[in-house]
Amino acid sequence: MVNPFHLAIPVRSIGEARRFYISTLGCKLGRSTEQWIDLDLYGHQLVCHLDESLGADGKVRLINNSVDDHGVPVPHFGVVLGMTDWQQLAAKLQAAGTAFVIEPYIRFKGLAGEQATMFFLDPSGNALEFKAFRDFSQLFATD
Repeated sequence: MVNPFHLAIPVRSIGEARRFYISTLGCKLGRSTEQWIDLDLYGHQLVCHLDESLGADGKVRLINNSVDDHGVPVPHFGVVLGMTDWQQLAAKLQAAGTAFVIEPYIRFKGLAGEQATMFFLDPSGNALEFKAFRDFSQLFATD
């Protein structure tokens, strides 16, 4: 069994986070209060906590680091999916008109660690990356 991660993130609105993570990403709702919600994100425990101190625009502050000639938002989190699941999620997000930070594409093409990746933000500005490998043994591959 793979040990699931537990991640708690700030959000500006519990209702907005609930709609995004359940409707857009397909998470299942766990326990909840007016201050936080537990979500099943592909078998992992994601907890959204209300944070009324987020910036004036209600967004998490991010920086960008260059990876494969793209500005990758930091911090970010996500899940490594199987390629078919990744393709289905990318298609669902594109059909929903998701504004991507980095559009779905293949990173490190032809190199060790080649992967499909995409980045987008939740309504509070938390950056998410979903990626996939044709060969999971490449997850930690080096040159």
